[in-house]
Amino acid sequence: MLLAVGLGPVSVSPATTINVILSQFPILQNLVSDNYTQLDYNIVWGLRLPRVLLGFIVGASLAVCGVAMQALVRNKLADPFVLGVSSGASASATFFMVTGTFAFLGTYALSFNAFLGATVSIILVYWLSRVRGRINIPTLLLSGVAIAMILDAVTKTIALSAPNALAVHNLDFWMTGSLAGAKWGYLTLPLVVMLLCLFYLMIHYRTLNLLLLGDNTAGTLGVNVGRTQKMLVLISSLLAGVTIAVSGSIGFVGLMIPHISRMLVGSDHKKVLPLCVLLGGFLVVWTDVAARLILAPEELPVGILTAIIGGPCFIALLKSKAGRAI
Repeated sequence: MLLAVGLGPVSVSPATTINVILSQFPILQNLVSDNYTQLDYNIVWGLRLPRVLLGFIVGASLAVCGVAMQALVRNKLADPFVLGVSSGASASATFFMVTGTFAFLGTYALSFNAFLGATVSIILVYWLSRVRGRINIPTLLLSGVAIAMILDAVTKTIALSAPNALAVHNLDFWMTGSLAGAKWGYLTLPLVVMLLCLFYLMIHYRTLNLLLLGDNTAGTLGVNVGRTQKMLVLISSLLAGVTIAVSGSIGFVGLMIPHISRMLVGSDHKKVLPLCVLLGGFLVVWTDVAARLILAPEELPVGILTAIIGGPCFIALLKSKAGRAI
């Protein structure tokens, strides 16, 4: 991550990066050399460090969200995008950007709107997929695709009603996923939400393991299936909504990282969840580095690169012997 902070159109050495970071701690100031320039300080502390940290939090949140959704519906193809959760969050967040709904919430307005849209979409998909009290997996996937298409159309309709061309461009860039606007103030809410959701899932990792056996089996073994499913809906909505509010739509992380984690450590959620945090965070961080470098000084949206990289990688996993095993 220290190396990622220094990479971009203007490079900064790891030693300079460390000096700038340590200089912000009063106790360590005397141990740090001040041989860096104001430009180095602005690049590291003002621009890149919050961006790298936000990228790690976003990647970790999306990966954990994918694990939660796959446990909820007992299907390893589930992720925030396949089931329409991200589309719901994007539609609601775009509506806020154009109309200013819930603007009285201040800095939390966008996150609240995204969370609200994610919650409505996941509840709708979950309701449509239940047949005789049970989740029908084919219906679930088809419902998710249908809801996602409808909400994507709604999002584009809202974007077309934006007041000027600049607003349309900003909305398009945001909807493809970007960390370009990262600020220190953007880190607190997604970090707190990610840690709280991860803490809950880690405490209940045995419950997640039992859910994979089916509702009846899990209920027989003492799991309150209904309450657990409601909590997973809430956790998935929170993670997807807050993440999309700060970074836009970044796909394939929630689908691909849980697969890779299970290939490495098995299906036990006690091991899968921490590994997903690391792999998801580092994937987004280094994809963002590539987004800064490929067309420097211009930038590519991170969501485009995750799709370009993640799509072929996921197809390779599906075609491999190990991929078929999971």
